[in-house]
Amino acid sequence: MLNSVSIYIIGSFFIGFLGLMLFCFGFWFLISDYVLFLDWEFLSFNSCTMTMTFLFDYISLIFVGCVFIISSMVIYYSESYMFGDVSSVRFYFLVFMFVMSMMMMVVSPNLMSILIGWDGLGLVSYCLVIYFQNFKSYLAGMLTILTNRIGDVAILLSIAWMLNFGSWHYIYYVGFWDYWEFYLISLIVLAGFTKSAQIPFSSWLPAAMAAPTPVSSLVHSSTLVTAGVYLLIRFSEMLNNINCSFFLMISMMTMFMAGLGASFEFDLKKIIALSTLSQLGMMMSILFIGYPIVAFFHLLTHAFFKALLFLCAGLMIHCMSSSQDIRHMGVMINYIPFTCTCFCISNFSLCGLPFMSGFYSKDLILEMMSSDSYNLFVFFIFFISVGLTVSYTFRLIFYCLSFNVNVSSCQSYYEDNIMMKSMIILSFMAVFGGSLLSWLIFSVPELIVYPLYIKLLPVFFVFLGGWLGYELSFYNYGNLVYSMRFYLFSFFAGSMWFMPFLSTYFIYNHAFNLSKCYMNIMDGGWGEYIISKSSLSYSSFMGQFVFYYQYNNVKLFMLFFVLIVIFSLI
Repeated sequence: MLNSVSIYIIGSFFIGFLGLMLFCFGFWFLISDYVLFLDWEFLSFNSCTMTMTFLFDYISLIFVGCVFIISSMVIYYSESYMFGDVSSVRFYFLVFMFVMSMMMMVVSPNLMSILIGWDGLGLVSYCLVIYFQNFKSYLAGMLTILTNRIGDVAILLSIAWMLNFGSWHYIYYVGFWDYWEFYLISLIVLAGFTKSAQIPFSSWLPAAMAAPTPVSSLVHSSTLVTAGVYLLIRFSEMLNNINCSFFLMISMMTMFMAGLGASFEFDLKKIIALSTLSQLGMMMSILFIGYPIVAFFHLLTHAFFKALLFLCAGLMIHCMSSSQDIRHMGVMINYIPFTCTCFCISNFSLCGLPFMSGFYSKDLILEMMSSDSYNLFVFFIFFISVGLTVSYTFRLIFYCLSFNVNVSSCQSYYEDNIMMKSMIILSFMAVFGGSLLSWLIFSVPELIVYPLYIKLLPVFFVFLGGWLGYELSFYNYGNLVYSMRFYLFSFFAGSMWFMPFLSTYFIYNHAFNLSKCYMNIMDGGWGEYIISKSSLSYSSFMGQFVFYYQYNNVKLFMLFFVLIVIFSLI
């Protein structure tokens, strides 16, 4: 009988080999300009047929290949990370179902089968978020699944809306425009915003950090949160026919809010989660500006370095006895040098260091945005958000790797061979993945000519953000920012603009009060007691009467005797 360790190793090798094959097939489909539309009729009864449809083009195949490669590394890493867990086999199968749900969503051109994968992602993510089974995990899982339910309802409404037309295949509708498609694309954008945690649905993303770190690596790199971006990339032909300025503003505010909030956060996993939220806002923004392939390119490059960042953070948290506070970490580079090297590689790729994978996509996004006809506000929000990315990244590196004031000397620092092997492959992709994908996806390079100061503007904001993050790391500046003089600003910026409070206490509190009133009036009203509980109330009353009579019969006999004597005398 296979034990949990062998299941993890066999599963990681199988998924990795499959992902590499799909990756190669995707590049072959891209070079050949080939699309495969597979219609599988799995049930035919009289005139009723049920079919399952798959769409294989370079977007779906490359993305599924990336998901499988990252998943194989995460599963291989989990073999060591979840070694002492009693339910490690259950964890493996939950992760496998999670990956299969994502694959189901990616290769489906039909909204019905997309809903299967979409809903599977939401349900399995709930099971993974509450995996550690404590009250914090339960609350985070409930917030996650309730927020994602809004997106599920939007998909269901779009399915109901498409009942008016010939098919549930979205590829039949993206090529032309009619008045009714505005309602369809509005529902799809709502679904994408909830799944990708854009404002005002952002609060569930940091809360989902209650899941084990390998799950966080998978969720934040290539599966759950990227599903909304991928769906909107598929529907991007429809977005060209409507004014997306409002959607662009929401995604830009998400990007700015997450970058600002990460600069005031001390939880390691939440900083990386807010970093994911910032990059999702950037993908959504360039998508609504009108460049879906550039958004897809950044989606792929971001997946590699963000998965690596979470795997390094997971080992750091293990070494710190499950403490996630970066104020407890310091000079870790002396104890776990290889992990810290991979940590720096992923962070530099996130910042857009030249010739790493994040540089190719982020630089292309900034140049495409600059060449478009949007206003100065969009221009500066993009560049300030890039600077904030470098700011919280350098602050994180300084706290974790070199700040020797907060070092914890009584910790069991170690580096595991299994974890290091998975980090090596993801480090390779975080360095070379961007150039490889850019050469293949953009076969003809685009020449964008700007003045020198526009070309150097991203570099200026990168250096400015790095200096800001370095200064925020010191106590004399940090104490000033976190002092009572700036308390409202630091609390507002560090709590995601009060969104967790609005999405929990503010909204749910009134809803719970209303449901309590309805329960008292309807469920616990007169109809409940007179009709539903009448037989129970009668038998209960008779039982109480008989019980009272049995225990007080002498008193009752004497009382009745006295009453009879009195009445007879009268």
